Amino acid sequence: MAFLPIFGAAMHHLLHLVFELAAFAVGYAYFQRLRAGQGDPIPEPKRVWIIIGAAAGALLGSRLLGALEDPAKLAADGWSLFFAFNNRTIVGGLLGGLVGVELTKKAIGVRTSSGDLFTYPLILGMMIGRVGCLLGGLEDNTYGTPTDLPWGIDLGDGVRRHPTNLYEILWLGALWVVLRGIERRRTLANGARFKLFMVGYLFFRLAVEAIKPQPIIALRLSSIQWACVAGLLYYFRVWLQPRALIVQPQMNTDGHG
Repeated sequence: MAFLPIFGAAMHHLLHLVFELAAFAVGYAYFQRLRAGQGDPIPEPKRVWIIIGAAAGALLGSRLLGALEDPAKLAADGWSLFFAFNNRTIVGGLLGGLVGVELTKKAIGVRTSSGDLFTYPLILGMMIGRVGCLLGGLEDNTYGTPTDLPWGIDLGDGVRRHPTNLYEILWLGALWVVLRGIERRRTLANGARFKLFMVGYLFFRLAVEAIKPQPIIALRLSSIQWACVAGLLYYFRVWLQPRALIVQPQMNTDGHG
């Protein structure tokens, strides 16, 4: 399947930028809508600081991990760090944003979880953003390795590749449906929705990066995969103690639920 071969690099870059901006705008609008409808346990001034901390951490984390995607190149040419820092990665953004939020919450004295309201807006924004990555073609550098599978996509260079951006869009959609399904049947503890999203997404990226042409750092894993491993270790209680994510019903004094 050929993919927009008539578009030049400038058009691919423009399409990517348009969808990236749309991802931020739509995601934030959806966040505000959910916040207005569901309420927010965190007061307005502190929520603003948390958003600022998340944005700052996401920006730094995304750029830093993007710059470290090819350490050998950076070691060979220090100047390439300047150019590589233009790279961005969602995994770095999510983990950097997590660090930024936790540091901000500690500074302003917020103890309750703040991520649940961000979960569905993040998923929606990431899905929109990945459409832009797909339309960015080879210029975006998020394409997959060559494949003979019938759904392989030719991004304009005559090579059929894994449509990894489509894989991610489908996975995010499935993750959304699964989370909604869980919440219809169970009452999740505060913060559990965001934790489940992070674990589900990091597991996916750990797997899908294996079919991307990324430099291997150690033990056959790329820098992004190692970042996923670090994130999964941070959330080790989610997959070791999943029952802790569910709010257990209160028992009546007669011993019946």
